[in-house]
Amino acid sequence: MLHIHFTEADLARTRLASEPDPLWEIALSLHRLQTQQGRSAHAEWYRTTRVRLADEGLEGVLRHLLLPLFPRSAYFPDFLTPPEGAEGLTAGLAAMVDTPADRVRREVARFRSVGAPQWAARLAERGTRQDLAGALRRYHEVAVAPYRERAMARVEADRSVRGRTLLAGGVDGLLGGLGPQMRWEAPVLHVHYPAEERDLRLGGRGLVLVPSYFCWGPPIALADSALPPVLVYPLLRETRPAATGRPLGALLG
Repeated sequence: MLHIHFTEADLARTRLASEPDPLWEIALSLHRLQTQQGRSAHAEWYRTTRVRLADEGLEGVLRHLLLPLFPRSAYFPDFLTPPEGAEGLTAGLAAMVDTPADRVRREVARFRSVGAPQWAARLAERGTRQDLAGALRRYHEVAVAPYRERAMARVEADRSVRGRTLLAGGVDGLLGGLGPQMRWEAPVLHVHYPAEERDLRLGGRGLVLVPSYFCWGPPIALADSALPPVLVYPLLRETRPAATGRPLGALLG
């Protein structure tokens, strides 16, 4: 469970992002490829994306680089989803490449505790991060960008619901209506979280609520509480028919 502690200043500075963050969408779409969870809701995306990945020759990049770097586990490095991603893919990738090497080493050391790939230590090298940025851009073009219009339509519908809640009940009402994975007991937002018990004290910084088309299940926050606080949450959505076709194993080998 994640316990997010608000002050009055935090309530005043809490806001809804206007659109998904492309780097978080990359990470969470990679999670959708690793699990059956949410498969029915993303059945059409799953079918078409695995074909596109094969057609673009990205199977090796997916298998050896991206899936190991974004495991569906309790942790992957925070520097992979910098706040600059809110300004667009190019800005987010540039910030990822520019991450200080000392910070990368610290986060990779933590990553090792949950099964980081052996090559992860090379991420401290700027050239390796530049290569990673290129791979992430290619993956985004194939797996995320084709669904931007659909994602934005869902985001706008979600924001409309959240906006009405905000107008009717203020930020207190907004936080109280975020969904079954979150429980608002002022001044603390309790978030069901696939990790140990932890507290995030906002300390006047506020919280950015980031909607995600590919998030499924519990919301996600950065592991380092010193970083600008964000909470990535799943959109309101309908259940879709179950997926059919080749399993992901046929693509990944």
